[in-house]
Amino acid sequence: MKRWQFWLGVFISAVFLYFALEGLNLGEFWQAVKNANYWWILPGVAVFFVGLWVRAWRWHYLLRPVKKIPTRVMFPITCIGYMGNNIYPARAGEVLRAVVLKRREGVPISASLATVIVERIFDGVVMLGFVFLNLPALAKVAHFESGFVGNIQNLALIGAGVFAAALLVFLLAAMFPKITAGVGSWMIDHLLPARIREKTRDIMLKFLDGLASLRSPFNILMVFFTSVIIWLLETVKYWFVMHAFTFTVSFFALMLLNGIANLATTIPSAPGYIGTWEAVTKAVLVAFGVSGPEALGYGVVLHIALWLPVTLVGAYYMTREGIKWSDTMRKETTPVDPGVTTQESGS
Repeated sequence: MKRWQFWLGVFISAVFLYFALEGLNLGEFWQAVKNANYWWILPGVAVFFVGLWVRAWRWHYLLRPVKKIPTRVMFPITCIGYMGNNIYPARAGEVLRAVVLKRREGVPISASLATVIVERIFDGVVMLGFVFLNLPALAKVAHFESGFVGNIQNLALIGAGVFAAALLVFLLAAMFPKITAGVGSWMIDHLLPARIREKTRDIMLKFLDGLASLRSPFNILMVFFTSVIIWLLETVKYWFVMHAFTFTVSFFALMLLNGIANLATTIPSAPGYIGTWEAVTKAVLVAFGVSGPEALGYGVVLHIALWLPVTLVGAYYMTREGIKWSDTMRKETTPVDPGVTTQESGS
């Protein structure tokens, strides 16, 4: 990541923090945080890690056509990836877990990244589903007095179009790998310098291997089903943390918050989504009648509860792997990946 991109993310986070703090009574905010019943965080964190295990199972499922790897092996790598997303800019954790998986299991990085992109597309589809499921409540958010949130209906429609188009492209690429490889090879031969054509072609073919799980309608349904379970569990954590505070909103309102807040984290920002998360969480909750100080207090506590445990666990697993994000490790993403024997999906 270039230096200007990092500082652009910091600037965007600062702008969102300004919106989050504008007109806020800091004394009331601190009182809300100080008086919270933090015992409710424990079941919330437990549910979060159950969801993380389901994420590891989903990733194991997506990778089965490339190599069968037990979920218990995928779970620590998934935690490492989340830690990377939390402390490095530009979602570097996605590359980090692909590198760790290559070191441990020999899976090509390009194939791993294909499955990671598929995960994110399905996550986006489910989060937008959460938003559309609560369309009657969107009017409240869309006219939030600060004008910060904007017209959520239009943003949701645009987001739905983007994710639907991306999902369609990946499904077509998975269902017609030979045609996709042919078109890709033609573009490589006509658009890229000769010295990098073979390397790029090799990466493209391994990337297509990573999409193999999408060739089965049953697999697609399973990935979608597990994605729904993952985000419902995430919402359950929001529900537990809400009980640490004095306000109450419906579970459907928390589903809406979950969808909007996580979609907001796709906006470039400082590492850990600082600012974007707090501003959007506060705006949505205020639209549902929660006071600004308590809404922001909830957003900060929830953010920490989502960020800290998995970051510590991921750091532990990364230390146990004996690796660190260094120039040496980054170089592992440069060479052509070694081949892995492709296996058919089993039971």
